[in-house]
Amino acid sequence: MAKIDKKTLNRLYAKYNKREFVHPDPLEFLYNYDNAGDREVVGLIASALAYGRVAQILKSVSHVLKRLDASKKHLLNFKHRFTTGEEISALICGIKKVVKNYGSLEKLFCEGYCKRESLNDGLVYFVHELKKAGKHNLSTLLPDPLKKSPCKRLNLYLRWMVRSDAVDPGGWNEIPTSKLIVPLDVHMHRISRKLEMTERKAADIRTAEEITDFFRRIESSDPVKYDFALTRFGIRDDMNDSFCELIQ
Repeated sequence: MAKIDKKTLNRLYAKYNKREFVHPDPLEFLYNYDNAGDREVVGLIASALAYGRVAQILKSVSHVLKRLDASKKHLLNFKHRFTTGEEISALICGIKKVVKNYGSLEKLFCEGYCKRESLNDGLVYFVHELKKAGKHNLSTLLPDPLKKSPCKRLNLYLRWMVRSDAVDPGGWNEIPTSKLIVPLDVHMHRISRKLEMTERKAADIRTAEEITDFFRRIESSDPVKYDFALTRFGIRDDMNDSFCELIQ
């Protein structure tokens, strides 16, 4: 039996699911855009670059957003860990093309999702069309949903766009929150194992689904509701003592 219950999770949500606990997180860039169309583009870029040290993530996202409407040459010298200027330029190009063709990134996602109401189908179609439009593999920015990857960054993006509360800004209205999968990163994986929500050692899609199923039994309509509050313990050093109290 897990070492955490709904009462404790709701207490954590009420205490930590606030904007004052967002920094440092690439999510903060989305708050600068009131228009959902702009926010979905910024969110995809921010989530795609959300790997590595958080300080470098924030620096890289800021750099790219300042050059969104600039020519490709302005990103030639860009480098974020394994991502090159050519790759981020290809992603931006792909985004512009699919928005022109579909009307929005949400409509692109729904083209794959709505046939069977399958989140994975939506992600597969979403990634395939962006890669095709960008004429690039985009391997460091968009993981392949057909493999065992937990697709942490894509699921993080969906959390930002589908949910709407004090932290997640929302903007997409066609995907129910009940369909979302936990964005499984090292912080959520470590916390989930400590709290015995999963025994799986591999941080793969099966583990992400198992943890999501645990949350779904507690909050069936919104299983990733507690993701932000729980992952703060791994991201913010000032919350280490609170995490120790939580797992005792």
